[in-house]
Amino acid sequence: MFGRAPKKSDNTKYYEILGVAKSASPDDLKKAYKKAAIKNHPDKGGDPEKFKELAHAYEVLSDPEKREIYDQYGEDALKEGMGGGGGGHDPFDIFGSFFGGGGSPFGGGSSRGRRQRRGEDVVHPLKVSLEDLYSGTSKKLSLSRNVICSKCSGKGSKSGASTKCAGCQGTGMKVSIRHLGPSMIQQMQHACNECKGTGETINDRDRCPQCKGEKVVQEKKVLEVVVEKGMQNGQKITFPGEADEAPDTVTGDIVFVLQQKEHPKFKRKAEDLFVEHTLSLTDALCGFQFVLSHLDGRQLLIKSNPGEVIKPDSYKAINDEGMPLYTRPFMRGKLYIHFTVEFPESISLDQVKSLEAVLPPKPASKLTDMELDECEETTLNDVNMEEESRRKQQQAQQEAYDEDDDMPGGAQRVQCAQQ
Repeated sequence: MFGRAPKKSDNTKYYEILGVAKSASPDDLKKAYKKAAIKNHPDKGGDPEKFKELAHAYEVLSDPEKREIYDQYGEDALKEGMGGGGGGHDPFDIFGSFFGGGGSPFGGGSSRGRRQRRGEDVVHPLKVSLEDLYSGTSKKLSLSRNVICSKCSGKGSKSGASTKCAGCQGTGMKVSIRHLGPSMIQQMQHACNECKGTGETINDRDRCPQCKGEKVVQEKKVLEVVVEKGMQNGQKITFPGEADEAPDTVTGDIVFVLQQKEHPKFKRKAEDLFVEHTLSLTDALCGFQFVLSHLDGRQLLIKSNPGEVIKPDSYKAINDEGMPLYTRPFMRGKLYIHFTVEFPESISLDQVKSLEAVLPPKPASKLTDMELDECEETTLNDVNMEEESRRKQQQAQQEAYDEDDDMPGGAQRVQCAQQ
């Protein structure tokens, strides 16, 4: 079953509003709309209703689908729902799209369509200890910020009036030209220093006595920053809308960025903790126990199993003694202990005999007496590899300098100089 065709109605009105022919191209529509919209913009004293009509007409005719419906069936077809209508957008948004998304290109006037810019966020680093991140803490911080003057409601004047800044023509910005060289210039845009980027100036006699025309006053505020268990280094804690206030501006946020201080004993990797511990050779072979003070003050007894031997550079793990998991503080990672075994510098011959009696026997030598007689005796010397490396580098550099002096080209240069 087919629906009946919509009744044909006026399909010339939108072209007449824009002042173009029905055969106008998209570029012709753009030019016509821009010219008429600037002329009728409310910030320039134009008719607000005419401004809305222009925006509505351009919105329909700039959409190929809506334009086709309008050309065939007229305005009523759009109102009845074909093509999704055509009057749902803010006329100031449509106009603003021609000027980079801003509301009004005319500077300091008050525009109903001007979009509020967003103020900058204020970022503060907050130093915390590993203990703070393990157990959680709260810190009260006193900050100063700008707030809208309550006496003049952010107008800056007693009467609420202001005039367009002559220095920047109400734009709030100035362009300076810097000559870099012949036929080379650089343009730089910066906030107008006469109006401080507001685009407005206030008569000295009319200035608000509380804010002195600045529109804002300073206020001290105490914020309580809650550091939760398991938070990470670099994690952000945000206070929405607590940054500096300014007229016609959406207030930004205050953001605290956690900076973990270095801990003398524990190292953190995600949800795990690492600690270094040095054992004597006796402890490594015969067993050990020691007390480890944890980040929350608890004393952990760490001990080896009977008969267990701890090898150098080995790790042991204790479950559920690592960092709490953020948002799940009852779950914890692991605590890893990295063992270093400290060997004695030397032992006496008697000690050697005693050790040989209790330690596993040494493997028998596979060399015959005849083969041993043919070998040359050697002597092992202590060595510091870092010092050896530095010494070899210095020696290589010196040899390179000496080779440069012995090059034939060097002799040739001397010979030429003598001639």
